[in-house]
Amino acid sequence: MTAKTAQAPAANANLNANLFAALRAAFPADLDATAIETADGPGAPAFYTWRDLDRATARIANLLDSMDLPAGSRVAVQTDKSVEALMLYLAVLRAGFVYLPLNNAYQAGEIEYFVGNAEPAVVVCTPKNFPWISKIAFKAGTRNVFALGDDRSGSLLQRAAHHGDEHNVAVRGPDDLAAILYTSGTTGRSKGAMLSHGNLLSNAQTLKAYWDWQPGDVLLHALPIFHVHGLFVASHGALLNGSKMIWFGKYDPKATIARLREATVFMGVPTLYVRMLAEAALDTAACAHTRLFISGSAPLLKETFDEWTQRSGHVILERYGMSETVMLTSNPCRAADGARVGGTVGYALPGVGVRVQGDQGQALPAGEIGGIEVRGPNVFQGYWRMPEKTAEEFTADGWFKTGDVGRIEADGRVTIVGRSKDLIISGGYNVYPAEIEGLINEMPGVAESAVVGLPHRDFGEGVIAVVVPKAGATLDGAQMVAALKTRIANFKVPKQVFIVPDLPRNAMGKVQKNLLREQHKGLFGA
Repeated sequence: MTAKTAQAPAANANLNANLFAALRAAFPADLDATAIETADGPGAPAFYTWRDLDRATARIANLLDSMDLPAGSRVAVQTDKSVEALMLYLAVLRAGFVYLPLNNAYQAGEIEYFVGNAEPAVVVCTPKNFPWISKIAFKAGTRNVFALGDDRSGSLLQRAAHHGDEHNVAVRGPDDLAAILYTSGTTGRSKGAMLSHGNLLSNAQTLKAYWDWQPGDVLLHALPIFHVHGLFVASHGALLNGSKMIWFGKYDPKATIARLREATVFMGVPTLYVRMLAEAALDTAACAHTRLFISGSAPLLKETFDEWTQRSGHVILERYGMSETVMLTSNPCRAADGARVGGTVGYALPGVGVRVQGDQGQALPAGEIGGIEVRGPNVFQGYWRMPEKTAEEFTADGWFKTGDVGRIEADGRVTIVGRSKDLIISGGYNVYPAEIEGLINEMPGVAESAVVGLPHRDFGEGVIAVVVPKAGATLDGAQMVAALKTRIANFKVPKQVFIVPDLPRNAMGKVQKNLLREQHKGLFGA
């Protein structure tokens, strides 16, 4: 089933396709207007003008140019969130090199893998991590290592200050690499998704139109910037619209709610919404000035979706994307384009193709569950130095196999059921965890749940559920199993329910089901 698509914005082939050139062209005429206001951290509030962004990125780009780096050099960055870290990203684009953001929670073994795999020409890290990261980088052959702190300290800015504040943007084609994002690596080693200037610009232009970015919009930026959501979707959106950002280095629900009165757009992962809902200050008055709330990077519970609508007076727009593709689908922004439906991720974005295929690669009719495949100008160039893996992940007719399982309704609306690797096959029957999680989450006293399959001697895989109770609630796993037996087929019912205080998550709020599988793998003795 292929969702309906429209034409994506056309790129002008005569222009420099460097993403920075497009972002810089969108700066407002008044370069002395505020581009970013910090809401926390050292010296807050600090105000950065559009002229500051232009001049600072020029200095850093000139520093990079002074190193005579080979074409296509990677710049690996593991720093705390700061405006200067965003400037570094923009400067790497401006100079025509390849940006490699790294989660600031990664430890030595992980950094050693990424540096060894990507072979960056430049590494930038926090001052406190410089001693051990520089050793790893130098050992791997990286010649240039700099420090950058969230308080504007470090050797990167010190060195850049000696360079000029004008810079001619490097000319790049739409297929030239702009960034490499390593996937979260929930199974096996992480893979580096290669994204081009054309991939990122086409998606940013599409979202600008589809999400109806308006003159005067202000983005409250509370996401990390080592990931697609905060670095590309949020930052590109504001920059391409010439919009001011209210910048949080660290997420604080109380402080975020207080600043919503000055913002018109907010983007968050589900965890951020849950934490704001726990604050008494979250009400319709606090959200009255904000026109658009967007959620992504992890599934949004229907309960959270409904409670947010009731408390804030706004309906969250949920969308769907990946490191390999940036954004793929979205619930409508404009009321005239349809309703935002909780539990769905909306329709294919203009210019993006989405289809659902069966196990044998056959097209499935509307409403049937299968593997989600996509194509479009936003789809990545492949996995870094993994041609065989890249070939495996594309169909013969050029569609990327996302690894997600879902369905497309007759009108084109997409619903994600889960990851194909999360599919449980018990006794020869397919079990989709999202279906069972939905039923469990509706039970009284349940905050959230995760369903996984474990090796089982008789059934191949046995189903279990790990459940988090709401504050003050007491849950009984055996009673929950009994209740589920009255609602779903027995092969879907968890053989055991574990009650825990919380679920393991990665930095973007996704439940790490691989850790749950590892923790309970010997339960059924297989």
